Amino acid sequence: MNERSEPLNLARVRVKPLAQRRTLSVLEKILVDPDTAPPAVDAAMLSSTRACVEQVRAARGRGASVMLIYGAHLVKNGAMAIVNALLDRGWITHLATNGAGTIHDWELAFFGRTEENVRENVAKGEFGTWDETGRCINLAVLVGALRGEGYGRSLGRFICEEGAVLPSGDDLKREIATQPDHPLTPARAELLQVMLRHGLKPGRMEVKHPHQGSSILAAAFKKGVPFTVHPGIGYDIFATHPLFSGAAIGRAGAEDFRWFSTAVEGLDGGVVLSVGSAIMGPQVFEKSLSCVNNLRRQDGRDVVSNHSFYVVDLQDGGNWDWSRGEPPKDHPAYYLRFCKSYARMGGTMTYVQGDNVGFLHHLLAGLGGIETGRSS
Repeated sequence: MNERSEPLNLARVRVKPLAQRRTLSVLEKILVDPDTAPPAVDAAMLSSTRACVEQVRAARGRGASVMLIYGAHLVKNGAMAIVNALLDRGWITHLATNGAGTIHDWELAFFGRTEENVRENVAKGEFGTWDETGRCINLAVLVGALRGEGYGRSLGRFICEEGAVLPSGDDLKREIATQPDHPLTPARAELLQVMLRHGLKPGRMEVKHPHQGSSILAAAFKKGVPFTVHPGIGYDIFATHPLFSGAAIGRAGAEDFRWFSTAVEGLDGGVVLSVGSAIMGPQVFEKSLSCVNNLRRQDGRDVVSNHSFYVVDLQDGGNWDWSRGEPPKDHPAYYLRFCKSYARMGGTMTYVQGDNVGFLHHLLAGLGGIETGRSS
């Protein structure tokens, strides 16, 4: 038995330029034009989408939250322009995704291409080991932490501002020494350590994003719409980069969880669109709702109510009619987290089986181009 006295030094992982990666998805081939006619869908999805249109209209009319929680395939399937149109017209008040959702968004904004052959590259020890992706995402989050920003806002700003400015090491040392109890001291120390370890020089780090018009992160930053990211340590390819800081990613995710909960606080009479998020969305939502209800009860207020969920996925929902409520434990559908968790969250849940782009495209078409959904 080979026993180790310390863990592997993953900072030794060798990374390569993105240009050397065989990439599977190209922006101009996957991007869906929101102004084209939506694709044909079955009668069940069409009916659910029409009901969702009315729910979203009503929610925005009363100033309630409309949250879009999505998985990475929404980006890989080319729905960015559709989501951005919903943002631009004021129908979505909060966006949330996982780490992978931002990786594909950033790569498309920077590189115009994304996605790799996982099976092939894991066998070669090259899956996710791409320099620009890990370097830029990690640095965006590290620098954003100096402003107290979460993951989503930090990376959205990085795209819009075409990079970031690294402070001087002397300035960071002085701030740490003179303000050791400052809330930003840990963030300053983590950035300082990364800069020293990797020989990063202070000043502007320019990173052009020629395709930033496609980016949901950038659109949300420009519109001032909260975009929260809920990563897991080791879940995402930025963890394979030598610049990876688990503390920085954790802090950014924690800040975004607070903003996510702020959206949940405004959800009375609102709508949650959970589109292709099988694990992250339901797991984060249930903890957030519990926190919000905990605070409300402390203040003598009613818990969140009258909200609606539209859960969209390609799977058949476990061959269970979710309008009947939660299945028994001996039914396989009981173990479908993306249905079961939302079914437990109060309000009403509608499960929609089908393509995520088709659902959002029909939703946008039903809501129309008039900006009456924008709140003051």
